[in-house]
Amino acid sequence: MRGAEVGRGVDHVALWRGVNVGTAKRLPMAELRATAATLGWRDPATLLNSGNLVATTDGPVGPDDVAALRAAVLRVSGVDAAVVVLAGAEFVRLAAADPLRREGRPPKLRSTAFAQVSGALAGVAPPDVDLGDEQLVVTPDAIYQWLPDGVLASRVPAAWWRTLPVPVTARNGATVQKIVDVLERRAVSRA
Repeated sequence: MRGAEVGRGVDHVALWRGVNVGTAKRLPMAELRATAATLGWRDPATLLNSGNLVATTDGPVGPDDVAALRAAVLRVSGVDAAVVVLAGAEFVRLAAADPLRREGRPPKLRSTAFAQVSGALAGVAPPDVDLGDEQLVVTPDAIYQWLPDGVLASRVPAAWWRTLPVPVTARNGATVQKIVDVLERRAVSRA
């Protein structure tokens, strides 16, 4: 899928990091949609309750646009959380590039961590630890994981994640596919 032509709009995916997990950083999705709309993001839609927003903009979204969105969400909800924004076509490309997708692997046990800045993970080495059956692949734009024992049992040290040069936010394979489906439906409705 490719982004729509400028003039018709470009879909973007905004992924908030660490919202609505437990009782901290509660971000109502209705507030998120309304806030994005006040900034001119058209047809905002949220998916699940974990800070996944798909919306259309007139063109590319830059760092100032992302900062404005984050600040507006803080102003409205009191929640300050890192947000990763990708063009819809880039999100779909990264989803399709998952090297750990295999027949029989449940999507909920795969994870993609999307980088806040494109290319920022180039040269990052996986952690030097025994991962057992777990697998981890670092690419310039995303980190892919196969977590056969679940996220909470991951052998990747939390300290390794803190050494990354930019914030990342992860979604499991099932959520990634749901976002891809939303993007594809939006593209078809504009065609």
